[in-house]
Amino acid sequence: MEHPYGYIKDNKVYLKGFLNQPDRVIGEVKEDEASTIKYFEDRYTALLEKIEALKKDIEENQNKGSFLMKLIHLKDSLLEYDALGDFVPLIEDLGKIQESLEEIIKKNRERNLEIKKGLILEAEALKNDTDWKKTAEEFKNLKMRWIKTGPVEKEFEEEIEKTFNTSVDTFFENRRHYFEGLALQAEENIKVYEDLVRQARAAFDNPDAKAAFEISKRIQKEWKAAGKVPAERRQPLWDEFSKLNNRIFSRFKRTVQTEPQMKPWELMKKMEAMTAEMKKLAHAETNPDIISSAKKLQAEWKRLPQRKPKEANLVMRSFTFFSEVVFERLFLNKLATSKFEDFYSKSVEEQKKLKAGILRDLIFRDENELATVKANAENFRTNEEEFEIMLRRKIGAFKRKLEVKNFLLKELLNK
Repeated sequence: MEHPYGYIKDNKVYLKGFLNQPDRVIGEVKEDEASTIKYFEDRYTALLEKIEALKKDIEENQNKGSFLMKLIHLKDSLLEYDALGDFVPLIEDLGKIQESLEEIIKKNRERNLEIKKGLILEAEALKNDTDWKKTAEEFKNLKMRWIKTGPVEKEFEEEIEKTFNTSVDTFFENRRHYFEGLALQAEENIKVYEDLVRQARAAFDNPDAKAAFEISKRIQKEWKAAGKVPAERRQPLWDEFSKLNNRIFSRFKRTVQTEPQMKPWELMKKMEAMTAEMKKLAHAETNPDIISSAKKLQAEWKRLPQRKPKEANLVMRSFTFFSEVVFERLFLNKLATSKFEDFYSKSVEEQKKLKAGILRDLIFRDENELATVKANAENFRTNEEEFEIMLRRKIGAFKRKLEVKNFLLKELLNK
């Protein structure tokens, strides 16, 4: 039985040769020749549907190059496909599509090469950076972009992979060496802290209170200058070190007190008188005599006995406040004259307005700095009492600066 693309001979089904291929057996007659021919024609029809489905997928998909191998395998299989039909146009059609995909892939790989060259330049610029955390994140991002970028031509692949990975490896090797060095340094620093604790113990056992106090002052400075160690290892040493030094200082205060003794009521009376004098200076217009008097009062205040009555806190705060008003007023005058060369040629009212404007700017700046300090205090907690005291003092100083500036602003606006 004959067929345009095959025939039956000796109960076997043959496909006629094409593209220099010989005739070949593709099956045998099962029931009758007509149904057998129909079976192999249907297989050809199914093949056409499979090819159309692949062409549709290629057309609709953005990543067309990903279908190349599937198309090649399908095209190559047509030479051995068991069906009756015209295979030549199918092979030619798939060959044209293959050429198109190969051209797309070539262009994509050229584009990928340019992208990867750009990523290599970024990696080169970062490889010696020592901002370890930030740069590690940037390298992580670079590697993700590298992976997401498609392949390049085989002839360039090995070279660019090696160049990129060399930059990445350089950074992470540098980081590893840095942290290994930190760990070694931390071990050395621990020995310094342990030695300072031993010196604190020896000083505590020293019967000479003054000599012990001098040692305590020295080793506390050395403690502050010692290097970094993990907090969990430093904290127990700090707890013992600070307790020993506090006890040394307490003993020194008890045994080496050289200040002239004053009765509490006498000291309070003197402090109140000095505060009243500083208050007068704070309300007076700034001049060299006012500043000189304020400095003398401050020097005299420092010579007062260190131990103050409990009820002296308010007086001490007032003296400090009015002292700062005096010198803040001096600073304000200097700032006004430096910003406005013709300041003193202006009217009194105009001078007040200019000073008020300067104060408002200073207050705004101090309020922002205070807010930042408070935020940092919330975010950075520590068990070290010394740090907490320092932080409280810093916040208190900012608040007092604001109080002084607001006092001067109110005074200007009400005059």
